[in-house]
Amino acid sequence: MLKVAVKMALLVTLASSCSIEEEMTRISVREAMRSELEAKKEVDVAREEMLEMKKELAWYSLHVAAAAACRGSTASGGTGPWSNVVLAKENTRSCNDQCAATTRPICDADVSIQGSFGKATSYTESIGEFYNYGCATPGNTNVRFDEVKAAEDGIFKGVSIHYYRFCCCRKP
Repeated sequence: MLKVAVKMALLVTLASSCSIEEEMTRISVREAMRSELEAKKEVDVAREEMLEMKKELAWYSLHVAAAAACRGSTASGGTGPWSNVVLAKENTRSCNDQCAATTRPICDADVSIQGSFGKATSYTESIGEFYNYGCATPGNTNVRFDEVKAAEDGIFKGVSIHYYRFCCCRKP
């Protein structure tokens, strides 16, 4: 009888240990799947954040280029008692009108700039283009040149990206 009891106890122990091992395996697999799904979500969030950062950097670079274009378009290089500013150009208004509506009411230039993607590989290839339309007229009224009306990712719209226009304004 003692032998039977010991064998039964051993069988229960073995059955229990198999069940525990199987349950541990199921838990491990479930946790691994949960971890993988969480990691995928984290990667997706990181991708979205990286794309947003790239857009912000692209717009920032365009704005710095616009400031440089304004600086180079003024005979004096920009004068006045305050810093000079660059405004996004509204496609239907003149820069004279836009500047006049701010604390820097004098227009020095209406610049339109466009740059190419990637690193230059030659000293003779065009890597950017520009115009100075002058302050008095709206100039080219194509809405595609209006940054404020452009899509957030408008700066990434392929090879034929349009010019963006800017007003160069100063305080007298």
